Amino acid sequence: MRKASRLFEIIQILRLARKPMTAAVMAETLEVTVRSIYRDIAALQAMRVPIEGGRGIGYIMRPGFDLPPLMFSIEEMEAIVLSLALLERTADEELKQAARRVNRKISGAVPAPLRQAMDTKALYAWGSTAQPAGFDLAIVRRAIRDECKLMLGYRDELGRATERTIQPIALIYYSQTANIVAWCELRQAIRNFRSDRVERCAASNDFFKGDGDRLRELWTSGWTEKAGPV
Repeated sequence: MRKASRLFEIIQILRLARKPMTAAVMAETLEVTVRSIYRDIAALQAMRVPIEGGRGIGYIMRPGFDLPPLMFSIEEMEAIVLSLALLERTADEELKQAARRVNRKISGAVPAPLRQAMDTKALYAWGSTAQPAGFDLAIVRRAIRDECKLMLGYRDELGRATERTIQPIALIYYSQTANIVAWCELRQAIRNFRSDRVERCAASNDFFKGDGDRLRELWTSGWTEKAGPV
């Protein structure tokens, strides 16, 4: 988790807490070290965020500090609830954890009537849940953001194993699996790689900086229809 995101998470934890929160509890929640929490608390206090407390006794947020309110209509809240529920059907564990954090953040920021819309059990996302991939899909999402090449051990629909170096540009989620859209350096073309056929996936030390948007334009222009199977 990046530092800016972690600082926001700490503010959210303290805003919603009904008693002092120790650094150890926050560290476990955010999956970081206790030392990182101490540094982050000090940074927030230096930014005049009204956090009081200390090591061993826990931290609290003084009343009066708040983040800008989120204002949604009932229909917008229902759209959020359903969208977060749909994420639970993917095999992307990091995104599912993020969806749960979003739920908590919004619940803590919106007025009571809208909070009730989030807590209702009237909306469900039904259907099969994607089987977990043999690797962490977060690696692909980070590579797309950072424009970092990936090295795949891939097995095609006929069971043939190949080693691929790809430039990932998009990730498509289906109910059964996820597809990685990428420029394949072996085929010199844009290809779709089913995540359930990926046997190994690792980030390389090579990048394709500044090329992601061009490749996405190539993909969305319909050029991929000429590419053929992987």
